[in-house]
Amino acid sequence: MTTSNTAPTVALEPKTKLNGKVLKTTLAGALVDVGQNIPGVIHISQLSQDSINKVEDVVQEGQTIDVWVRRVKKDRIELTMIEPLALEWKEIEPDMIVKGKVVRLEAYGAFVDIGAERPGMVHVSELAHGYVKTPGEVVKEGDEVEAKVLDVNRKKKQIKLSMKALEPEAEEFKPAKKEEKKRRDKRGHKKEPVEAAQQEEAKEPELTGMQIAWQEALNKANEEKSFKVKRVKSGTSQEQEDILNRTLEKRLPTGG
Repeated sequence: MTTSNTAPTVALEPKTKLNGKVLKTTLAGALVDVGQNIPGVIHISQLSQDSINKVEDVVQEGQTIDVWVRRVKKDRIELTMIEPLALEWKEIEPDMIVKGKVVRLEAYGAFVDIGAERPGMVHVSELAHGYVKTPGEVVKEGDEVEAKVLDVNRKKKQIKLSMKALEPEAEEFKPAKKEEKKRRDKRGHKKEPVEAAQQEEAKEPELTGMQIAWQEALNKANEEKSFKVKRVKSGTSQEQEDILNRTLEKRLPTGG
């Protein structure tokens, strides 16, 4: 919205704020001098948001008033004393970035006055990235916030907003992948090769000098025992063979 009393008539846009002097009042409204080549006219319905019976109950001839441009025609400028909305329904579109003040908090979201006929609503899930239990964790009444228009329902006069849509999304932390481990422990977890080798070494401790000498003595004793068993077996086999030969000789017939 702009304020101008000297701007050319053709340059006046809707919602432009002007300062004027009431020249005349009628039953239908008032005639106002706003410093333009053509007069400004206020209809009785545009004098106040409340219902009025007489124009003189609101304005008097010679009074200086603030007005806003509604539309410009060839022979007049239609004015209003009701401050226009910053955003009309036809002006609100999805993906618009709007600013406003938090005017009410509910369990399901926050209501933000963005200058429209009705406040826009930021659902609790659209307040910030991540889990938000209550709107009060993020905003409070009176906060000035910026939001993005998600949806507009002109029939139901609903405006859905999002604050988190304007915030950078936090990147999820992902630790670097480790090298594939070749072994697993008893619980099924993978082990590093170095760790597994250390455990293998731990299973085979080094022998002391005394233990080595004792092991050699045991090995020698076992060898001697094995040799004696072989000799006994060999002697037994020879004895059995002699008995068998004598038996055979007795059974064989003689030449006499």
